[in-house]
Amino acid sequence: MAAITRGSRLNVAALDAENPPSAIEKWGPETAILFVVVSLAIGTVSRQLLHKTKVPYTVALLVIGMGLGALEYGTQRGLGSLGHSIRLWSNIHPNLILYVFLPALLFESSFSMEVHQIKRCLVQMGLLAGPGVVISTFCLGLFSHFILPYGWSWSVSLLLGGLLSATDPVAVVSLLRDVKASKKLSTIIEGEALMNDGTAMVVFELFHQMVLGKHFSAGDICKFLSQVALGSVALGMTFGMLSIFWLGIMFNDTVIEITLTFTASYCAFFIAQHVAGVSGVLAVMTVGMLFAAFGRAAFKGESQQSMHCFWTIITYFANTVIFILRYVVLGRGQLFASSSQRSTGRDWAYLLCLYFFLQLSRALVVIALYPGLSYYGYGLSFKEALILVWSGLRGAVALALSLSVKVIYLSQEEYKQRLDIIFVFFTGGVVFLTLIVNGTSTQFLLKFLHMEKTSETKVLVLEHVNYEMNSKTAEAFEELGEDEELGPADWPTVRKYISCLNRLPEDEARIHPHDASTSEGDTRKTQLQDLRLRFLNGVQAAYWVMLEEGRITQTAALLLMQSVDEALDRVAKQDVLSDWSGVHPHVHCPSYLKHLQIGNLFLPQKLLTYLVVERLELSCYISAAFLRAHLLVRRHLRAFIGETEVGEIVIKESEEETVEAKQFLEGIRLTFSQVLRVVKTKQVVHAILLRISDYIQSLEKSGLLEDSETMHLHDAVQADLKRLLRNPPSVSMPKGADLLRTQPFITSLPSQIQALIFNSSKEFLKLRGSVLYKEGSRADGLWLIANGIVKWNTSRNSRHLLHPTFSHGSTLGLYEVIMGKSFLCDLIADSVVQCFYLEASKVMSILQANTELEQFFWQESTLPVLKIILPDFFEAMPMHELRVTVQNSSMISFIRGEIIEVPVGEIGLLIEGFLKQDGENEIIGAPAGIVCPSHETGSF
Repeated sequence: MAAITRGSRLNVAALDAENPPSAIEKWGPETAILFVVVSLAIGTVSRQLLHKTKVPYTVALLVIGMGLGALEYGTQRGLGSLGHSIRLWSNIHPNLILYVFLPALLFESSFSMEVHQIKRCLVQMGLLAGPGVVISTFCLGLFSHFILPYGWSWSVSLLLGGLLSATDPVAVVSLLRDVKASKKLSTIIEGEALMNDGTAMVVFELFHQMVLGKHFSAGDICKFLSQVALGSVALGMTFGMLSIFWLGIMFNDTVIEITLTFTASYCAFFIAQHVAGVSGVLAVMTVGMLFAAFGRAAFKGESQQSMHCFWTIITYFANTVIFILRYVVLGRGQLFASSSQRSTGRDWAYLLCLYFFLQLSRALVVIALYPGLSYYGYGLSFKEALILVWSGLRGAVALALSLSVKVIYLSQEEYKQRLDIIFVFFTGGVVFLTLIVNGTSTQFLLKFLHMEKTSETKVLVLEHVNYEMNSKTAEAFEELGEDEELGPADWPTVRKYISCLNRLPEDEARIHPHDASTSEGDTRKTQLQDLRLRFLNGVQAAYWVMLEEGRITQTAALLLMQSVDEALDRVAKQDVLSDWSGVHPHVHCPSYLKHLQIGNLFLPQKLLTYLVVERLELSCYISAAFLRAHLLVRRHLRAFIGETEVGEIVIKESEEETVEAKQFLEGIRLTFSQVLRVVKTKQVVHAILLRISDYIQSLEKSGLLEDSETMHLHDAVQADLKRLLRNPPSVSMPKGADLLRTQPFITSLPSQIQALIFNSSKEFLKLRGSVLYKEGSRADGLWLIANGIVKWNTSRNSRHLLHPTFSHGSTLGLYEVIMGKSFLCDLIADSVVQCFYLEASKVMSILQANTELEQFFWQESTLPVLKIILPDFFEAMPMHELRVTVQNSSMISFIRGEIIEVPVGEIGLLIEGFLKQDGENEIIGAPAGIVCPSHETGSF
């Protein structure tokens, strides 16, 4: 979007009429600060006085703003130095108002939104901010052209329509926080307000250029809108990603971190609006959402609190000043203008008509888009649609754009007389009415629609909290109620000052909420849903605590909290707990690594190993945090609601969710224990450094350390924390030769044969799901499993097997290589597998050159064959036990026609040749198991 005006300068000559030289000399430009100070003081008083009322404090600000404008411009004496300050601010260029206040308000609003909810509601927000603004613009343009008596052209009428189509994020956010609307509805309304500010400014600029005489075809309009929209998002993403990257290389510097967010928002707005000619609103909104998505976890503990406080203060300052300022300007427009330019009674009547038609157009927008709004995202109920219609407040952007009309058209003779005054009057009046009428009545509309009902589970939790508060109060009084110096305290007076105790009669026996009977008001289904939502909120809170304690990384925290957000959506649709499904894909190695691994052509083995180990570390962080969070919340849940039926159902669901995480960690413990050791080492180092930091702070508070000493010790701890972050302990994978020396097959060979195998084998790191070989394929080599688990499957066995796996120490494919047969089964990695491959030609050359090893090779080759051919006997037997069993067996060769007898209780394995059982015509070929009946010797 092109900037509203480019290179505009404040016309000093135009100000002299309002600020005589005597006034300027008397007070000077420094009095401009007085208006800011007085505005903040007024805002503070208003906020405090209206704290317990239903009236939004912004309503009080706009009334006070009009009052200040009336006192300064409508009286002869004015307000002295404050009046001069007001006049200085009133004559600020409207663009400057946008550039000063809007980036802060937009960034804070977009940064504070839930990213997951934004993604779910993005289509709904886009519908309201795109087609919704277009529909509203043309509806209001029709009203301005046909109803208003000013004879405006279509371009001017649509200009007013686009200007009034922008709902205000400042006013909307203030309203939603005051009325405590649901998160889903708040996200849609607030996101719409943010997005359609950018859309409305684009529409305003489009019709502004039309009014100035520029002609647009349909193609020109589409090109203009697409360039502005895509350019704004691209610019915002560029600033956002660069800022997040910069944030990632900082360490515990709260001042710089907060300054970076502030700088990024204002730079993005200025460059987008003034340099690139696109929408600064959309650019800042993109920056804020990127920070919310990828940068929020970087702010922990005190840094997070400081960040929150900083932006809360900034938005409070900006909100307060701009609300008062815009109505001071409106008062000036009505009182300082000449009598021919002041609004008449007819204008006031048309203002009321415009407000009424504005509500109708808003309703028309929601009705027209309702199919899409109810289908996408979280959907939209009829009651929520009513709230959506009524919450379309107008505010800062609309008024700032209306003020810019004067600047745009001051030199246009045909509009000079009335247009600027009417635009400011109508816009200010609409903003005033939406805040006064819509803003104050939304709370009552929510109550009327029964959208504030408290569930039975919530009541039970609150009762438990109140009970525990009473218990803690009694314990505290027993501890503090009497001391040696002052004696006892007066219990009745203590009770009078503590409100939670006043809810109980003096002598009433306190009944634990777990023992009280529950009402039948809510159905069991609703109770389960409410309890699951609370459980997941508790899990998410536990993740934040673990992030601050250093138990998990920022990446793991973001993935875990995203999984909770997704699970909350499913629970809202009456689903069971399912937050593990959100992190399950991140626990195992991603598919892109498997594609890069194919043939080892694209990715060096060392780089692949590094990436896999990093992924295993992340998986361990995720799984351990998942288990810990669920365990903590299960304990809290039992303490809060007791042994209730719905509570036990949710606890059982949680226990089922953690099964796979336990299995994953157990598998890592058996296969890659060094990864778990490194993760635990990092956690311990971080925890110890935090304890040292807390100890230093306690010494400072006790007065035992001076400030310089505290700072020195604190810097030393921070240096250690930074070193842990920049250069953490890494997983040291064993060398290939060391791993081969632990293989039972290798250790049993002569040293010269071992050396030959060391030089001939190739080391691989296979990802979960990778295929080592397929059943029926040519046996081109054998595999030695050093770490990890592989799963086998064969068409010979149609039944389900409990333990179809091989692990550390297995020699796979040796039988097929010796026999020259194809592979007997499919072999697939069931975890990350560290293994070695030896070509068939190397194996056969070793065997031919060392005939004394023939029997040993045959024995080793039969180990996996026994598990595959005779799973009923050997499937669950550990490999080391099976190896001992085979070593204690004997290998016998038979000639054609010789009878083979297998005694009762013994098992034979045919590894080469064919045989036929007595009395049977079926020919049995190798490999095959020979099992005799339990009561007699078998003959073959």
